[in-house]
Amino acid sequence: MTYKAVFLDKDNTLIDDIPYNVNPALITLKPGAIAGLRLLQDKGFKLIIISNQAGVAKGYFREEALADVERRICELLMEYGIHLTGFYYCPHHPEGSVADYAIACHCRKPLPGMLIEAAEKHHVDLSESWMVGDILNDVEAGNRAGCRTILIDNGGETEWIKDNEYREPEQVFNNLAYAAHYIATALPKKRSA
Repeated sequence: MTYKAVFLDKDNTLIDDIPYNVNPALITLKPGAIAGLRLLQDKGFKLIIISNQAGVAKGYFREEALADVERRICELLMEYGIHLTGFYYCPHHPEGSVADYAIACHCRKPLPGMLIEAAEKHHVDLSESWMVGDILNDVEAGNRAGCRTILIDNGGETEWIKDNEYREPEQVFNNLAYAAHYIATALPKKRSA
């Protein structure tokens, strides 16, 4: 049996963006997040975070600190009966200062490695799933994985480089609630013959 999922970028999509924050006390959900996630969960989507965390490679915090971040997000969501299926992050950056993490990898968005790994582990059909994020690297990762994609245009994307076909989202909204409504009511995508 396979499932459908919504893969969610973390910073500035699901939670307010405080650069390189790993302090659980400072984590707050974005407006529209609860309503959107509740709708998606009710429609049978697994909810999975997909996040680049270059702060590890850059030496701003240790990888272990991300466990507290995941725990806090799960606590905030569980207050509303929302269950997070998975939390995937890439700690790498090719220009990092911590040798073990200063690498080019297959998991860092815009590459689709985290989505593919999560899909395999949780039996997710990528063609029936969505990637939602606030920058075009999120969109590209989702499209490369075979998902449908939504860009949350809330100021996160500053470069707007559309240098390949993977960087074009299916739709653009300004918060997760609107994106979730679109996903919940979208017709299945026609498959190529």
